[in-house]
Order: sequence, then C-alpha cells, then structure tokens
Amino acid sequence: MMEKKLTVGVVGLSMGRRYLSASIENGAEIGAICDSNEAVLNEKGDQFQIPADKRFTDWHALLHMDELNVIAIATPDQLHREMAEAFLAAGKHVICEKPLALTREDLVAIIKAADNAKAKFMVGQVARFNPSKSKIKELADSGMIGEIFYLENEYAHDYAKILSANGWRSDPIRHGVVGGGCHAVDMLRWLAGDPTEVFAYGNHKMLPQVSYDDATIAVLKFPNDVIGKVFVSTGCKRPYTSRTLVYGTRGTIVWEDTHPEDVLVYTVDEDGISLKPEPEIIKIVMKDHNVTKEFEVFAEHIRKDTPVLLSALEGAKTVAVCHAIVESSQTGKPVAPDYNF
Repeated sequence: MMEKKLTVGVVGLSMGRRYLSASIENGAEIGAICDSNEAVLNEKGDQFQIPADKRFTDWHALLHMDELNVIAIATPDQLHREMAEAFLAAGKHVICEKPLALTREDLVAIIKAADNAKAKFMVGQVARFNPSKSKIKELADSGMIGEIFYLENEYAHDYAKILSANGWRSDPIRHGVVGGGCHAVDMLRWLAGDPTEVFAYGNHKMLPQVSYDDATIAVLKFPNDVIGKVFVSTGCKRPYTSRTLVYGTRGTIVWEDTHPEDVLVYTVDEDGISLKPEPEIIKIVMKDHNVTKEFEVFAEHIRKDTPVLLSALEGAKTVAVCHAIVESSQTGKPVAPDYNF
C-alpha cells in the first residue's frame, strides 16, 4: 500500500480544524469535511476554502467517496466506535482522536475492526507529539538520569465553561479521568510501561453539572519496581497544566507549564552523589496540540506501509488504566488494569 497522494476527510470540526491544518501542512488534499452543526461546517469550510460540494452534515456520505483514502475522526468520544468500524470497513485509513473509546465493549470492537482492516488505524494521543513530552521521553530513554524510580503527570483543566448539562462531556460514562486524564496516563505508560496495579481517591466539589468525580489522584505500580502518580482535575481554578516530573537514580527531569519552553534536567556529578549546582536547561519550541507532527507520523506509516506504533491496542491500554483508576476510586480497593483485549 504505497499511496503517494493522501486525500483526507475530516469529521468533527471543533477539534477537527487542527487536522485540517495538519493535513494541508503535510501536503495532503482536503477531500471532504463534515460536522452536524451546519454553522460550524460553513465557518470552517470558508476559513479553509473548502468548496460547498465537499461539505457534509452526515458523515455517512464520506463512506462512499472513493477519492478519500484518509479519515480523521475528531468527534465526541461516544461516536468513535461506529465511525471507526464503518470507515475501516470502507477501506479508509483512520486517525481517531483520544480517548479511543469510553467503554470496554467499544475498545474491543475498534481493535477488532483495525486488526481486520487492510487500511491503517492510529489513535491520536497527541501529547506524545508535544515537543516537551517527546524531549522528556528522549532524555529518559538516553539514561541521562539513570534508572527511573518515580514519575508523575497531571491533567488539570477547568471544564466549567465548556460543559453543558446534556453535552457529551457531561455523559456519566465520560469520566474526567478517561476523557482528559488519559493524556496524563498515556504519558506515564509511554515512559514506564503498563501499570500492574492502581489505587485512587476521588472527590466531587467543583462541577455540579456532572455526576462523576471532578478531582482524582491515583498511585500506580509499574514494571521494574517503578511507582508513579497521576492527578486529574476537570474543575480546578487555574490555567491548564500537564506538569511532568521524572525521577531517576542519577537525576530528575522537570517540565512545568509555567515555563513551557524549558525542560530542566538535574544530574549528579562524577561521584554519582553530589547534585550539580545548576540544572541543564533544554530549550524547546512549544506546540501544545502538535497535530501537525501527529499527522506527519501517520502519513509516513501510510506512505511507507510501516506498522502503526499508536495502534488501537495502544489506545485501549491507556483507557484500561483509566478505567482501573475510576474503579479503584469508587471501590476503595487496588485494581489491576485489564489489558486482555
């Protein structure tokens, strides 16, 4: 499968506007756009100069457009399964927003559809393409800070102004740990592997319009005796943050949203004990939602016919950890994530 020309259809234009830009920046052609809200559809269509005959309010129309070979699904999470199954069955390559899905049943169905498809599927865990996060991964893998023994990540995002009582973010099955906290969970999985056990507490003090906890803290056990922590708040009163800390036997990596262009690396002297007086400050060009790089990687998988690293199974494992965190916070007991898909 060596398609040189990628013609993209984007479904869901709130987040999907990023896929429009990313596709164009990577040399792909926009073959169709779709949104159930006609006003949004036409606003984005005009902005990106998409002809009127390529604008649709019903996503099913894109299934039968032979010219489309890539679909970006950027719809509410509850719609991912139906769309992913249909577009993969139609032979389209699919990149799907995170979280992959909200229920185990839907995760299993998407994995099965991706495994049976001739086309490629990628889950859009976009935080992995944030330059700060990819630099942290590079530094941790290099051995610069020795062996990791503890790490933490947080997802703190005030949902107060983006929630509606009956909106998709308020759906009881879209717990904040799954819908947004999957960013923090996925980052730790990327760095330390699949957690073997989690224990969590949660409370609900900030968002009366939802039924789920709006603050959760989880402790996680990873392979090789590594421990970690995830904090998720969807009602906090502060700017968005995804602060990341990685502690190793020879140093520590610190990234704070308050200084987003700086990754700080504290390391020891040659004696292996004494901390160097100043950290190394690694400058990066900050791109929070780096969908351009995300799409570039997916396009390369398609053009070179290489295995997709951010597969449906990879996305499902992240959600499995999120489910375990929610279960633990509700039962007060440790939970082992179920990775058997």
